[in-house]
Amino acid sequence: MKYTKTKAVLNQLVADLSQMSMVIHQTHWYMRGNGFLTLHPMMDKFMDDINDQLDVVSERLITLDGAPFSTLQEMADHTEITDETGTWDHTMTERLATLVKDYRYLADLYQKGIEISGAEGDDSTQDIFIEFKTATEKRIWMIQAHLGKAPEIDA
Repeated sequence: MKYTKTKAVLNQLVADLSQMSMVIHQTHWYMRGNGFLTLHPMMDKFMDDINDQLDVVSERLITLDGAPFSTLQEMADHTEITDETGTWDHTMTERLATLVKDYRYLADLYQKGIEISGAEGDDSTQDIFIEFKTATEKRIWMIQAHLGKAPEIDA
């Protein structure tokens, strides 16, 4: 079967990007405090970006004759991004730190995809992984800058 490992990474991303969308939603819904007027609408952009990545990744998987996860149960069973019940007791800083942690996981998964798709000779998927890893690292940099921290990107 062609591109077997690449398809596995793509489907992992389907589950993880779906979960990441919920983590961002939770951040969007459960934020209070300084920066709210700026950060609340910014989460809309973050969700749009993640959902765009999810669509591209899913459609690429289909193009390779794969079958993307498509139920909430499949997403929950396969994601590596943790979730927690929404509460009002997290600070904005804590919520943003959670986003950074999860974006770092996605960047690492994109790196894995770069390596696997390269080894399997799937240049088109590798380009997608490279583009999204770059975008994810930029997102990390921007959130970290907001938190007064260096990006700490391990490229």
